[in-house]
Amino acid sequence: MLTETAIPVEAVFHALANPTRRRVVEQLGRGPASASALAQAHDMALPSFHQHLRVLEQAGVVRSTKRGRVRTYRLAPARLRAAERWLAQQRALWETRLDQLDAFLTTDTPEQSE
Repeated sequence: MLTETAIPVEAVFHALANPTRRRVVEQLGRGPASASALAQAHDMALPSFHQHLRVLEQAGVVRSTKRGRVRTYRLAPARLRAAERWLAQQRALWETRLDQLDAFLTTDTPEQSE
């Protein structure tokens, strides 16, 4: 399995692209939960739901531990922070570009003054 730093941020976005997986992340935002507890909120077969958990875990978005027969999942905030940093960089870039465009459009040019 890849380490957290070796997992590309694209894997995080791929994992979060699915609404079921986003709901799982929202559920885990309230605290760790077993796979069966997470599955109760979703109307799908357990094997299909486990595939969603596997995608989230492979992307490094969640971690799981197994105690006896119970597998418990929790968020892995480091991977989510990596995606957040990427989004923040993109936002800063576009805000700068939009500010430059605004400055350009609101600056009086000689043609506008006449």
